Amino acid sequence: MVATVTTVALFLFAVQLLGTTTNAAAPALRQALTRVVVGDSSALGVSWLAAYVLGNGSVVAALALSLYNAGLVPVSQLFLMIAGSRLGAAAIVVFIGALDFFQKERYSLQEGVSMGLLTFLLTHSIYLPVTAVGYLLLPRMTGPARTVGRLPTVDGGILAAIPTLCQQLTELLGPAPAFLLAVAVLFGSLQLFDRILDGIETTVLRSYLFRHFERTWLSFGLGLLITTVTTSVAFSVGVIVPLYNRGYVERTEIIPYVLGANIGTLFDALLVALVLSTPVGVTTVLLILGLSTVATVVALLLLDWYVWSIETVDDLLLEDRRAFVVFVGSLLLVPIILVVIPLVI
Repeated sequence: MVATVTTVALFLFAVQLLGTTTNAAAPALRQALTRVVVGDSSALGVSWLAAYVLGNGSVVAALALSLYNAGLVPVSQLFLMIAGSRLGAAAIVVFIGALDFFQKERYSLQEGVSMGLLTFLLTHSIYLPVTAVGYLLLPRMTGPARTVGRLPTVDGGILAAIPTLCQQLTELLGPAPAFLLAVAVLFGSLQLFDRILDGIETTVLRSYLFRHFERTWLSFGLGLLITTVTTSVAFSVGVIVPLYNRGYVERTEIIPYVLGANIGTLFDALLVALVLSTPVGVTTVLLILGLSTVATVVALLLLDWYVWSIETVDDLLLEDRRAFVVFVGSLLLVPIILVVIPLVI
């Protein structure tokens, strides 16, 4: 209990410190961003790649919200950076599958990362159309939020002391070191929470989950609930990677669960937007959350067709080595191209 409270406190402190240091370091960050983020497409590519590097889309989304809060990126780039954090977040599942492969070595590496490939297919099947539609709807949705100003903040208590502490720490260390400290604490708090979750008896959890995977909407609800509560796709999806790799869970059973997890992972971004007290940030996250929910519900209502489509592509990737290499290569090349082309042009 103490560890959990400490982790939550560190998370809130890190988000607040990130906002404070981003404001303080605005001139330097603006100069750096103008060299890398040239237009909206590069914002999408940078966040996509950052999710790969950090193995954590939540940190990337928090950074994007802090940059917007400091006036360093427009709302269109904020939206695309949050969307990019989701497009690259499945990399952690590939990593977990690779670790499982090296521990057991009963199957090929291609089979070991199959859960990660499936997660990428499911994530992109939802978030690519969500990104396109949301980008078009963004001006209408965020326009009214611009007139709200700031959201109300806590007036008293321990939480009210956090902004003052962050301000003093930024002045003491300087904007750049304090910014790096904020990122490190934010990343560390999420990693610490993952370690706390590692202490949970996953055998019982897996047994409980396995019994309900055959019920589509319950499986979806479990994925949504567990990811929302734990704020960790690495935990909610990672916990079933060994089951999937060993054939205990079928793709048709696991797909609704992963779809639910992909929605639940946005709630920590919503919390960050609320902590930073930015109405446009909250509206942007809610737009992505709402569109992804609608797209997921449509997929579940057309489950037979959706599963057939996903399984067809998944089978091709697992059976055809060339297709596998091309797909994995595209996951790296597409975000790089999004970043490089605007710089060249």
